[in-house]
Amino acid sequence: MKIAYLDGPRLRRTLLAAGDHLRSRRSELNRINVFPVPDGDTGSNLALTVHAITERLRRNRDGPISEVSREVATAAVLGARGNSGMMLSQFFLGFADRLQGSGRAGARDLAEAILAGAERVEGAMEAPTEGTIVTVIRDTARAGARSEERDIAVFLDEILSEARASLARTPDLLPVLRRAGVVDAGAKGFVLLLEGTLGFLDGSRFVEPAPAEDELGLLAVAEMDFPRAEERFRFCTEALVQGPWLPPEVVVRGVLREMGDSLLVVRTGEALKVHIHTNEPEGVFAELRKLGELVTHKAEDMRAQHHAVERAGARRHGLARRPVGVVTDSACDLSDEILNAHGIRLVPLGIVAADRTYLDRVELSAAAFHQRLAQADVRFTTSQPSPGAFVEGFREAAEDAEELVVVTLGSGLSGTYGSAEAATKLFPEARVHLMDSQGVTLLEGLLVLKAAELAERGIRPDAIVAELERVRDRSGVYLTVDGFDRLLASGRVNPGVAWVGNRLDLKPILRLNRKAKVERAGQAFGRDRVLPGLMKILEREIPPRVQKVRFGVAHVGRPEIIEEVSAELRGRWGDVEILTAAASPVIANHVGLGAWAVAYMVED
Repeated sequence: MKIAYLDGPRLRRTLLAAGDHLRSRRSELNRINVFPVPDGDTGSNLALTVHAITERLRRNRDGPISEVSREVATAAVLGARGNSGMMLSQFFLGFADRLQGSGRAGARDLAEAILAGAERVEGAMEAPTEGTIVTVIRDTARAGARSEERDIAVFLDEILSEARASLARTPDLLPVLRRAGVVDAGAKGFVLLLEGTLGFLDGSRFVEPAPAEDELGLLAVAEMDFPRAEERFRFCTEALVQGPWLPPEVVVRGVLREMGDSLLVVRTGEALKVHIHTNEPEGVFAELRKLGELVTHKAEDMRAQHHAVERAGARRHGLARRPVGVVTDSACDLSDEILNAHGIRLVPLGIVAADRTYLDRVELSAAAFHQRLAQADVRFTTSQPSPGAFVEGFREAAEDAEELVVVTLGSGLSGTYGSAEAATKLFPEARVHLMDSQGVTLLEGLLVLKAAELAERGIRPDAIVAELERVRDRSGVYLTVDGFDRLLASGRVNPGVAWVGNRLDLKPILRLNRKAKVERAGQAFGRDRVLPGLMKILEREIPPRVQKVRFGVAHVGRPEIIEEVSAELRGRWGDVEILTAAASPVIANHVGLGAWAVAYMVED
């Protein structure tokens, strides 16, 4: 049967299948990743980029192909990881631009969209390197432009043939590939996406069997020396900036050009994504903070990654994985952008209604749950993840990491830590290092983020846990609620206190003690007096002349408090980093609408 067109729903289903196909081969891509440096992470980076796309598509309501392609492009930019992920996001931006306003697309429309994507990729680079994903995307687009086929499946088969031929030529164009006996990993990832697309549309699903292990260049990365002479820069640095007045990509490239190489800048709407290899990641971040809100930032030590690959090669049959991966639970309140940027695995808690159980943040978002809380007759309970859920999270994380650091919701608040502890005994595939955050919401989130940053710098997992414990003991979280009903229902306040508080419009200022138990730290009469009172408490708690402190501000249905609290924090502690979040359903259920919290983490 001929396929005359793709509409939005068909494109959505096709890309979901293509993403699954690429992710199934990420280990292969990691094994052959020798350019621009042999750090063995192209497969992981492309898998995480595609994961961001597929997660957005799963939440997307089917619409015209223009809307679905724009959703894909936006998700690709926000979730882009590594050189290849950034270039893939450029491709999807050009693809979406060409389909703007279209309800559906035939083969000729797709050919033009692919060509627009290829032109966007080449235009984003000052000096494209031949023999990489750039070359294969260009050759694929030219094949599409030459094709006169109208059946989309046949058209895709034609351009896939050219893509494979172009991929096979990459070692002839890039000497480092020829020496290692491999093709370019990023280019291979693009070919896998085309394979998955065609496989879904023509029913074959997997159109090319996985090559035998000796064809993969299993030891290629491990046997390649890290190019210290050529690669002058150590940290693979990425950042996401958001704001209404972002400069053009060319301006940002001009600002950052002298700070490193492998520079890629992608902009769409109010989002700007940057990738650069540099020795001065903090300098890069400082420049980007001048442009808007620095939503995510990371700096990964490429030499540490290569050492991990060498260890895998020494085992002959080991996978090329990064040294340490991070796992947490959904009570951490870290944004999807931060989780995606650092590759942090999230294990969801449960939200239990009368008729079903929802996976926190997966099946029920913060925004949707806050709306439900406005209905007075709605009541939920919460449940901790099972050990099996943690085992599954460990297994996913271990596909990309040799060892795991797991940071959980405070054990004094939930049995989540106990479930994670039980899971470690059921998971022999990788060593798991467990850490009790003794916190909740963004206190837990700040510790999780710190763990990811230390892992990216090549710090060993036992040292990461030790540093987290040191920092945890210098950190805390305070919260306030609009009413006592939710705290009363969860057993975290006695009925007498709740009755008096509600009658007198008393707003408590609560904190978690070192045993992760809720206790009163202060009180205020009325909403307007809470913020000044909480700031005074923080000034007493945070040491004077502190050099490095980070904050988090979370809310339940009260987004305006973010700006108010952030202004007060920066007025006292300067231009500090502040994470923000709408509290996840499991947190919101216990504190109710109007609640908000401030977490702080002292790193001195």
